[in-house]
Amino acid sequence: MSDDEADPELLTLLCNSLGLGTHSRVDASPDTDVLGSALHVCNNSIDVAISMAGTRAAAAMLHSQMQQRNYSTAAWCAHELHPKSKDAATADFIFTTDLLNFCFWSERGAAERFAVEYRGRRWTGYWSLVACLQRALDEDIPITTPSFWRNEADCPDSLLHHVFRSATAEEMPLLRERIACLREASLVLSQNFASSVAALIVSANHSAAALVNRLAASFPCFNDVHRFEGREVRILKRAQIFVADLWAAFDGEGYGRFEDIDRITMFA
Repeated sequence: MSDDEADPELLTLLCNSLGLGTHSRVDASPDTDVLGSALHVCNNSIDVAISMAGTRAAAAMLHSQMQQRNYSTAAWCAHELHPKSKDAATADFIFTTDLLNFCFWSERGAAERFAVEYRGRRWTGYWSLVACLQRALDEDIPITTPSFWRNEADCPDSLLHHVFRSATAEEMPLLRERIACLREASLVLSQNFASSVAALIVSANHSAAALVNRLAASFPCFNDVHRFEGREVRILKRAQIFVADLWAAFDGEGYGRFEDIDRITMFA
């Protein structure tokens, strides 16, 4: 086997360790075309190349760590800030989180960058967002209810600034853009899914790829698609994260049941 070829045995081992064997594949469609896009970029890039040997080594390391730590979907609910219930409210929470889960980068030092005080400590990065949502719910602000975002009388920008307030002088990065995402997503859900995240999920009929594609087609803020060397390149990072989070939070059941979960890709 050359360094340019994927190792089928290792791929099978990784899939089986998470219960993602090829038997779960329901049919030849739908497909997100994320892997096809990645292949196009890999085949047409000049300044960047992928080492298959390095990829195999990284996959083997990840598999070893997962085995040592008994890693499973249970890890998602184990974190103190993630919701524990397996109901529509948790689906709403995950949708809200992944809708806003982008760009927490700051040029400031650790003591000055955006941070959230909650439950006796400061949270940064992704966890600062989750802390904001949990803090708002504790304050009886229905921040994870999509219909609430659309009602600017009950949910003005000033209230959203309060929800996402910082413990430092730095405001949450791209807060205006995040507020726009909330308003836009609420409108889309109202027009197409009866203002229900659960209805959105059910519409995909237990297909991870179908749900990713539906998010990209329906919600502009989930549709991270670009062009490179003459063709469309589909990244769909947060759309895939939404599916992965549902699968983990619901342990592959209920709103997290997907017959083709192996069709989504790894992301950083």
